[in-house]
Amino acid sequence: MGFRCGIVGLPNVGKSTIFNALTAAGIEAANYPFCTIEPNVGIVAMPDARLDLLAELARTRSKVGTQMEFVDIAGLVKGASQGEGLGNQFLGHIRQVDAIVHVVRCFEDENVVHVDGSIDAERDREIINMELILADLDTVDKRLKKTLSQAKSGDKVYKAQGQFLEKLRAALDAGKPARSVAADGDLERELVRDLCLLTSKPVLYVANVAEEDALAGNAHVRALEEAAEREGAGVVVISGNIEQELSLLSPAEQQEFLADMGMSEPGLNRLIKAGYELLGLITYYTVGEKETRAWTISRGTKAPGAAGKIHSDFERGFIRAETIAYEDFVACKTEAVAKEKGLMRSEGKEYVVADGDCLLFRFNV
Repeated sequence: MGFRCGIVGLPNVGKSTIFNALTAAGIEAANYPFCTIEPNVGIVAMPDARLDLLAELARTRSKVGTQMEFVDIAGLVKGASQGEGLGNQFLGHIRQVDAIVHVVRCFEDENVVHVDGSIDAERDREIINMELILADLDTVDKRLKKTLSQAKSGDKVYKAQGQFLEKLRAALDAGKPARSVAADGDLERELVRDLCLLTSKPVLYVANVAEEDALAGNAHVRALEEAAEREGAGVVVISGNIEQELSLLSPAEQQEFLADMGMSEPGLNRLIKAGYELLGLITYYTVGEKETRAWTISRGTKAPGAAGKIHSDFERGFIRAETIAYEDFVACKTEAVAKEKGLMRSEGKEYVVADGDCLLFRFNV
């Protein structure tokens, strides 16, 4: 189960610079629009201090963390929904991701041109959002026309679909994203999935700032935060230049650099963690001397579904999950001590896995 975050924004806002830092991929980050035509894809390891500690306690020989996929999508421009700047092609790339990381330029630099001639974070955010809304409006209009025609036969399913599509259209026409319309029931949820609407995807804003604003932000950041709050979205403040410089240093040099900057961790760590939370993901662990591993599942997954992440046989023949909470494992230092203290629980098929659970699955096929 791969999780893909698409990095979007206007041209020259720092998308490729941030992508380079995330993946240390060395993708060209040029100072002109549309230098990224085909999307670049990078796999990024999830920073996980819990995994490091569990592996240390278990004296494990192999440690495997979770990963997230980031896709660097070319800069969109006003009119993208009508095909401007290869807009249709770029919008198609966005349809293939699970969540959107929207990079907004919050730095002044006369050497880096802005497509609209000035820095205005709220305006730039609105340009991209409106293009996504207009593209979705076109999608919904086409589907609604077809569905209303089919509903003339008296089919209740098409009639219900038509009613939901009209609600979606009304929201989009009012400048609201599709995710603002709650999908109730399997029929509506399936319809939303089938439509692949751009604005149904969760969004995280990244304020790309100059080095001197990495800690405190600036007026552009605050304007973006206010707009994002009204939308119910989060903002992560990052200096793309700092993060790219960090990506070229050794771990020891990184720590020294961060200390000099007054930072506790790279901004990209916060971005990766925020993307993980945005997608509603949690982590559980399997711990042993041979291997300690982190596994990604959606929040609310029950034990058999979590077992199926390891192998389909684990889910098919699921018997029970022997469970130790992360905090209990760390306090006891070993599985044996946790078991002696009664902190290892036996959970059945209805157990909803909690973030940080250390699990051992029993199954029979």
